[in-house]
Amino acid sequence: MKPIKNSNYNKLRRMGANRMIITVAVIGSCLMAGAKVTLPSVLSSGMVVQHDVPLVLWGTGDSGEKVEIKVNGKKVASAIADQQGRWRAEAPALKAGGPYEIQIGDLTINDVLSGDVLLCSGQSNMELPVRRVTDMFAKEIASYQNSQVRQYIVPKEFEFDGPRQDTSQAAWLPADQQNVMNFSALAYFIAKDLNSRTGRPVGIINASWGGTPIEAWISEEELAESYPYAVAQKAIYNDADYRQDLKKMEGENYARWNSVLYALDSGVSGQQKWYDPALDDSDWDTVDIFAEAWSNDGLNPINGSHWLRKSVTVPAEWAGKPATVRLGCIVDAESVYVNGTFVGTTSYQYPPRIYQVPEGVLKEGENNVTVRLISQSGRGHFVKEKPYKLILGGQNLLSDEPQPEISLEGEWKYKLGARMPQGPGMMFYCYLPAVLYNGMIAPVIHYPVAGAVWYQGESNVDRRNEYADLMSLLVGNWRKSSDDATMPFYIIELADFLHPSDVSGRKAWAEMRQQQAKAAQKIPGCQLIKNSDLGEWNDIHPLDKKTLGSRLSEAIYNNLKNK
Repeated sequence: MKPIKNSNYNKLRRMGANRMIITVAVIGSCLMAGAKVTLPSVLSSGMVVQHDVPLVLWGTGDSGEKVEIKVNGKKVASAIADQQGRWRAEAPALKAGGPYEIQIGDLTINDVLSGDVLLCSGQSNMELPVRRVTDMFAKEIASYQNSQVRQYIVPKEFEFDGPRQDTSQAAWLPADQQNVMNFSALAYFIAKDLNSRTGRPVGIINASWGGTPIEAWISEEELAESYPYAVAQKAIYNDADYRQDLKKMEGENYARWNSVLYALDSGVSGQQKWYDPALDDSDWDTVDIFAEAWSNDGLNPINGSHWLRKSVTVPAEWAGKPATVRLGCIVDAESVYVNGTFVGTTSYQYPPRIYQVPEGVLKEGENNVTVRLISQSGRGHFVKEKPYKLILGGQNLLSDEPQPEISLEGEWKYKLGARMPQGPGMMFYCYLPAVLYNGMIAPVIHYPVAGAVWYQGESNVDRRNEYADLMSLLVGNWRKSSDDATMPFYIIELADFLHPSDVSGRKAWAEMRQQQAKAAQKIPGCQLIKNSDLGEWNDIHPLDKKTLGSRLSEAIYNNLKNK
């Protein structure tokens, strides 16, 4: 038996004597009276394994226990658990296709496909789900399903106490209409295109978390020599009780801030609510929602609550019918009312605001749309060049027929609800060095893959001078941990972002792209994937993940051909 090289295995859980229930995500069974074998969640029914490398299986059992592996009833390998109960087995590679049935003692993993597997990781542009790109690709998404394309979403978990051996419960799921909206949009288009090129199944291991810096995805051991201050940053929060106390205080700070805001804001605490369509707003200011003056005092942003109301005239044929209100993107948070009926809220700036107006709310003639915008830091505003409209009958992205709509751009009535100091800060433990390597990479890094796709960097722009070196550390770290010294890496160039007038900001992003290119040139087996031309100046999450996915698929396909 090949020894396990990664010390992650030292902490694998020992299972009790009770019989486990087999699920698609966490599997265990009795091999003999009183003996238990466990597998990590990623080794489960529905998985896709890499077709051109040995089949790798690992887990735990009783010390000295023999574990036999069968594929489609034929014995292909065996292993013996070591003194710590760890075992690892390698079997001959499975021919592309399937499905296969893998037996590990009395345990059975069903519906296993063999094809090409990709580890897709990074921050929000990798995490961004298919449902967020339906404005551009709704028809294509609705018309496609393929059980040969599958995704395993690594649960979003950080870990301070060293590399984990397993994730929380998760499952391999196919790209069908029931699951597709939760696929990483980029990974979806990569897999779809790659499958069409090769005819082989494609498996995606999606380990991504929005807003996270590169240091979070590198092990503490790798960071220690060159970046001791990163290890020190993590060490400040290593104590779980301290972290819990901070979160408790943070929650109290936010509760107190919101409590004071509510008390001071007559729009919600007064007798007549400011979302009441009958409210007389004739003495309110008239503003353009895209103007800057209403959200600052001439020098500094005004934090707190801002109220904006707009009257729209609805034709008789709309009366009583459902509708959709679209309000682009808003910084930071808001609640929206139509004729006094609450229709939706979003707590942070990035998601598109798309809210459904129920039947019976709209009426013939004058109707009211009210937004209560909350600014906690920076300047509250409506993002320009996004859709702001009321759409009859709800938005039907699958229809070729134009839908009746009413613009919500232009002038609104405005009144400050309450000015507040900047909102209290929030600590994101998932941003700290090494914690996502421990919690999300270590449990799956032993799974053989055709390559790693890395889309990250937005959160490191302010420290871009370090990025090429950190990228080198990450690649070396993952290759060492996986025992795959030549694992291909596909580094995605940051998309173009920020308004042309933001000269310094755009310069910083351009310099970050140079760092990414430097990393790809410096590190053997790495390839930079062009993406700057697919950006949107007003959205850090550009929609066109399909073109980017095709570029990645082509690069991966060419790499596989040349092996």
